Amino acid sequence: MVEATDFRNAMSLLTSAVSVVTTTGACGHYGFTASAVCSVTDAPPTLLVCMNKSSYLHAKFVENKVLAVNVLSAAHQEISGVFASRLDAVERFKHGSWTALKTGAPVLADALATFDCELEQAQTVGTHDIFICRVVAIKQNQQEQGLAYFNRAYHQVGQATRNDSLINSAGFVSDVRA
Repeated sequence: MVEATDFRNAMSLLTSAVSVVTTTGACGHYGFTASAVCSVTDAPPTLLVCMNKSSYLHAKFVENKVLAVNVLSAAHQEISGVFASRLDAVERFKHGSWTALKTGAPVLADALATFDCELEQAQTVGTHDIFICRVVAIKQNQQEQGLAYFNRAYHQVGQATRNDSLINSAGFVSDVRA
C-alpha cells in the first residue's frame, strides 16, 4: 500500500499550472488557488477542477453551479498566495482587477487565460470532488510567462506565444458553444 505522505511527496514533482478558481451566485463571490485543473475534451470544450470536499468553499461552488478558471501569469504569485490563504472572500477579491464573462464568475482581468464554465457534474473520489465543467467562454491575454508549481515552490515558465488569428481585437475568443 502506498502511504499518503509518499504519494504527496511524489506528486510535488508533477509540475502544474497555477490557477485561481472563482464562483459567484446567490451566496456571493468565492475563490481558491488550484493546481488540479485539466482539459477533458475539446468537443464540447470541457475541463475538470478538483476540490477538497472539506473546504468551506465546496458548498458555495456546488450551489452556484458556475466557475471561472483564471490561469495565472508569473506576475500573479501574490494573488495565488492570497487565494490560498485564510483571508475571507471579500479581502481576497481586493487583490487584482476583476471583471466577468458569460456566467458572471469573477475573471482576473490580466490572467494568462480564463475559462468561464458551467458546472455540469461532480464525481466524488476519496476526499475530493472532481467538477466536470463545460467551457462557455474564454478570454486570453498576452503574457511573457506563466506561473507553475513544482516541488512545493513557484516557478516561471514559457514565453509569449499566441495565435492572433483566433483572438479578436479585444482579446476574446467568441462563445465556444456557437
